[in-house]
Amino acid sequence: MKAVRWSQQKGTGLEHLVLDEAPDAIVIESAVVGEDEAHAFGLVYRIECDARWQVTRLALKLAGGATLDLHRKDGDDGDAHAWSDASGAPLERLRGCIDVDITATPFTNTLPIRRMQLERGERRVIRVAYVRVPELSVSAVEQAYTCIEPDHRYRYEGLDTGFTADITVDADGLVLDYPGLFRRIV
Repeated sequence: MKAVRWSQQKGTGLEHLVLDEAPDAIVIESAVVGEDEAHAFGLVYRIECDARWQVTRLALKLAGGATLDLHRKDGDDGDAHAWSDASGAPLERLRGCIDVDITATPFTNTLPIRRMQLERGERRVIRVAYVRVPELSVSAVEQAYTCIEPDHRYRYEGLDTGFTADITVDADGLVLDYPGLFRRIV
């Protein structure tokens, strides 16, 4: 198990995350005390992945508020990446997404970095289930990751927003510095 902490660079937010990486599954549990432009919030989340770093479940809960529970599995008909809500209702808008991106944390950048294992200079466009906090709204968006220096620096691009950042990570793909947003403190 590995524990890390990040601080928000704008505001007073703090995250404590525990990563448990077993040979057949990866489990991430985290608590975030954060703020966006208008709201302070408390959030706990759990991400479950298979051994290939593909998300199979995402569960979030706001302190005193809403919850979100999403499940992903590869379909029996060969249709990969089918998402459903906690009751099993299909979420067609998320079809084709493997990764998740939660706005309140830098951790979700680790998911595609570890899963894709890009070579230097390689760029890949992906669809992700994008979760806005504190609203807990979910949409599918396109993002791109480019490997600048393997196991150290990656360029993130939000293709729907035009936002770009060069993210520094450690050897485990965990963010050290996400300029202007998050910095690792432990």
